[in-house]
Amino acid sequence: MGYTIEQLEVGQQASFSKTVSEFDVYMFAGISGDFNPAHIDQTYAEQTAFKTRIAHGMLSAGFISTVLGTQLPGPGTIYISQSMTFLAPVTIGDTITATAEVVEINAEKKRVRLKTVCTNQSGREVLTGEALVSPPRG
Repeated sequence: MGYTIEQLEVGQQASFSKTVSEFDVYMFAGISGDFNPAHIDQTYAEQTAFKTRIAHGMLSAGFISTVLGTQLPGPGTIYISQSMTFLAPVTIGDTITATAEVVEINAEKKRVRLKTVCTNQSGREVLTGEALVSPPRG
């Protein structure tokens, strides 16, 4: 069981890191149905502004879900909403770290607002946003 609303504190944070592989990109395309050639066709991708294939933005967003569902608040958490701004491309071989930080606790409504960010191995933010969740009940 994850953290209940009574166990959470503003400023508390957790992270998850993963190196994005070619396999991850192909699997995400298959699971999501998003076969945009910018993700799976190197010849096509070389003609884009990025000059190489990029990972699906929602793949990085999924890493935020990993943090929320497994660490903070953790198992039993219900995801209510997520806002996101994509700031930079993620390429195959990038190591992405998703971090969630508690910024507001509404005990009356049993809701927690978290700042969410994904950074690459250079510390560059590739995605920022905010999540609203209902933590597990004790």
